[in-house]
Amino acid sequence: MCHLQLRTLVFGAWVLGYVAFLLSVRKMWTGKYVRSPLVRSLMSNMLSEGDATETEQWYRCCPDLLGETVRPLFVQSHLDSDTKTFLKRSVEKSGWMFTQLYHSFMSSVLSPVVSRTSINGFLGRGSMFVFSAEQFRQLLRIDPEWRAERLLDLGAGDGGVTEVMGSHFREVYATEVSAPMKWHLQRRNYKVLGIDEWQQTGFLYDVISCLNLLDRCDDPLHLLRDIKRSLVLDTGRLVLAVVLPFQPYVEVGGRWQRPTEHVKIKGKKWEEQVANLNNEVFLKAGFEVEAVTRVPYLCEGDMYNDYYVLDDAVFVLKAADDTE
Repeated sequence: MCHLQLRTLVFGAWVLGYVAFLLSVRKMWTGKYVRSPLVRSLMSNMLSEGDATETEQWYRCCPDLLGETVRPLFVQSHLDSDTKTFLKRSVEKSGWMFTQLYHSFMSSVLSPVVSRTSINGFLGRGSMFVFSAEQFRQLLRIDPEWRAERLLDLGAGDGGVTEVMGSHFREVYATEVSAPMKWHLQRRNYKVLGIDEWQQTGFLYDVISCLNLLDRCDDPLHLLRDIKRSLVLDTGRLVLAVVLPFQPYVEVGGRWQRPTEHVKIKGKKWEEQVANLNNEVFLKAGFEVEAVTRVPYLCEGDMYNDYYVLDDAVFVLKAADDTE
């Protein structure tokens, strides 16, 4: 009995020490808990000026480096109101001290045995932002009233990005490996299909979205070929987002490993990698680029960062003429 009590006390002390450590680090690196209004105001202005410079870089492109084929297809995107709203909400949530402490503790406990995606699903955190509704329409060249029959969102996560696209479709389908994320999708009334089921439904899709999945897929080229076969003939489109630089890894449990089918993208700059994707991946998979833009791939933050950002290329692809 005494031994059990001692273990309980040690565990309690460890938890308290862990919380104290997180709090000290948080206060060291952020101005959220600065009490002086003057200091808080100065720090806020400094961050705003830095963020403005950073956000300009998110969308910057040198079209001349895209090559003759892709250059005229580039669509310039900008920081719009939907993106600002997501960033503002992320900043606010990162300041919820006790919620972030709980998330950090649970992540540490679960990460050895549960995937990062499933942990985020359990905790209801880690929402992603790829593009706004306006940016989606601009890429597809559609108006707000445009409607089609079916959308399929592969690797849909919690469905936040699916919702941006879903209003244009009468039926919305989604796939997801993580069980907690499937629950989120079902709560949004999306039809969740198995990862080996969506290709065999007996019907085709008007639009298939594959957002930041290619670098987390074990066989990306096989996936692209399956997508091509599943699109409505002639009018079907693939909306594909790829994080650049391209660094493919597959998450298995709490571990990361190299995919079975390795795709190597050449080029040092964003524009060079976009051109290489078109020449070495899309054309060989039977697709041609209809539009491409540069946007930030945003994720909600935690105790240490207000949000996280990666560099994204978003393509609209159509099936190439097989006779070409």
